[in-house]
Amino acid sequence: MNKDIKNIKDKNEEETWSQDFPFHKQNATLVGRREFAKMLALVSGGLALGSGLVAAKANFFPKEKVTGEHFVCNKKDIPVGGGRSFIIQGSDIPYLLIHLEDGSFKAYEQKCTHLSCSVYYKKGTGQIVCPCHNGYFNASDGSVMAGPPPRKLPQLQVIVKGDKLFVTAPSIESV
Repeated sequence: MNKDIKNIKDKNEEETWSQDFPFHKQNATLVGRREFAKMLALVSGGLALGSGLVAAKANFFPKEKVTGEHFVCNKKDIPVGGGRSFIIQGSDIPYLLIHLEDGSFKAYEQKCTHLSCSVYYKKGTGQIVCPCHNGYFNASDGSVMAGPPPRKLPQLQVIVKGDKLFVTAPSIESV
C-alpha cells in the first residue's frame, strides 16, 4: 500500500513539474552549442572591428588644431563672477570663459578630464565644478582640487583688446 501511495505522489509531482516547466524536445534543438558559439564569435568580432576602426580614425585622422585668435564676446557681456560657454569656429569642443572676482578672465575646455562631463564655474568659490563625480578645479589655473579628474583642464589664453575678449589655442603645457 505504501508503494501505491508513493507512485501516486511521484505522478502528481511529475505532472506539476510538467505544467510549471513545459519542455518540448524539438524546440530544444533549435539553437545548439555550435550555433551559439558561432553567433557569439561573430558578435565579438564585430565589436572588436568597430573598436579598431574608432581607434584608427582617432590616431590616423586627428582633428585639426585651432590656431590664431578668436573673438568670444565683449567684456560687458560677462559680469564679474559669471561665465560664458562658447565654441571656436572650426572646432566642436565647448569652452568656458570666466570673469573671476579679481577682474581677470580665464578660459578652459568645458569638458572634465575624468569622463568629459560638462563643467561650470561656481560663483564666489574660485572653483570650476564637475557635477557628475564631484570633481573640482581651481578657476585661476585649471588644476585639480578634488575628485577623480586625473589632470588639469586644458586652458586657452585670453587676450583683452579694448572692450573685446579673444582667445587663442590651448597652451601646450595644459594639454
